[in-house]
Amino acid sequence: MYKIVNKDGNAKSATFSTVHGEIQTPVFMNVATVAAIKGGVSTRDLEDIGTQVVLSNTYHLHLRPGDDLVYRMGGLHKFMSCNKPILTDSGGFQVFSLAKTRKIKEEGVYFHSHIDGHKLFMGPEESMRIQSHLGSTIAMAFDECPSAKAEHEYVQMSVDRTTRWLERCKKEMDRLNGLRYTVNPHQMLFGINQGAIFNDIRIEHAKRIADMDLDGYAVGGLAVGESHEEMYDVLEHVVPFLPEDKPTYLMGVGTPANILEAVDRGVDFFDCVYPSRNGRHGHLYTKRGHINILNARYELDDTPIEEGCQCPACRSYSKAYIRHLLKAGEMLGMRLCVLHNLYFYNNLVKEIREAIRSNNYQAYKKKTLESMSEFDSVISSESYNIARNWRKG
Repeated sequence: MYKIVNKDGNAKSATFSTVHGEIQTPVFMNVATVAAIKGGVSTRDLEDIGTQVVLSNTYHLHLRPGDDLVYRMGGLHKFMSCNKPILTDSGGFQVFSLAKTRKIKEEGVYFHSHIDGHKLFMGPEESMRIQSHLGSTIAMAFDECPSAKAEHEYVQMSVDRTTRWLERCKKEMDRLNGLRYTVNPHQMLFGINQGAIFNDIRIEHAKRIADMDLDGYAVGGLAVGESHEEMYDVLEHVVPFLPEDKPTYLMGVGTPANILEAVDRGVDFFDCVYPSRNGRHGHLYTKRGHINILNARYELDDTPIEEGCQCPACRSYSKAYIRHLLKAGEMLGMRLCVLHNLYFYNNLVKEIREAIRSNNYQAYKKKTLESMSEFDSVISSESYNIARNWRKG
């Protein structure tokens, strides 16, 4: 059940009840592609820093350790010792990111594994069965993500097929949820809006999938080569045609500025690898902007990454020490940086929720964007490469 607590303009804050707990939105979902946050971060760590949702990937878990193994272990929650809601990406993005090794047919997609090259097939039914084995809280529908640079004719054909695939996903999930030995018989299904940067296709697709009465709706196929301005334009045109009484999820996005702008356009679910990936390389988020802790200026800096931050790194360690750990190749340095960045993102959406619920979002957004301008100028040039690399595994 999804219930809007307050709206401030188009920005909305809601509660979303699931079998694995209640989610407060806007929410940032922490990316654990293969059932683990890279950087030595455990599910207990995630609880300690106030996270709400974990995201894992169907394609990657199907390859290893295998969804059958996870099923025999009691599902993904038990396997990774997670007490929070888990969303599983469908594997559909690999249709895009593994373009050189795939063939798309009406029945589904034929792949070659990025690990060892062996042949495999995934269609709507296969994706739903794998996700049912994983027992995630929310399953994503299987789709194709066309390139932002694709021709209008191809994108229309692709989106029509994605709609047919969604109908098959819904039918198969209903069947799987009714089976006696299903891990999670309350598994939810989110559909995905596609259409590249063609607003006419996006809007028509949004109307078609809205009629299917799904548990939630995602906007996919963004942050794959288009500009930030094009992304925001798509959101402005499409979100009004998605059901307001259901969660709206912007997939694979993004920088703090992306999140602030998307919230202002009605989005309330996000995921991104930036905080963990950047953290592993010493690139850290603060309210005053971005810092690279490997810079020599921090060699003798005895202050925390950010004054007042309550993450495990800032409560106990100095920039100088964390810099030393990274320079020495010690895992603890990477772990502390990832924890700080994940805390930053989760605290950001917490502040966003508070601002919306107090009808102060525009002032909060303006102040935060101004203070983070340095960060986004540094990160934006590398953000798409980060996303592509993660999607490839």
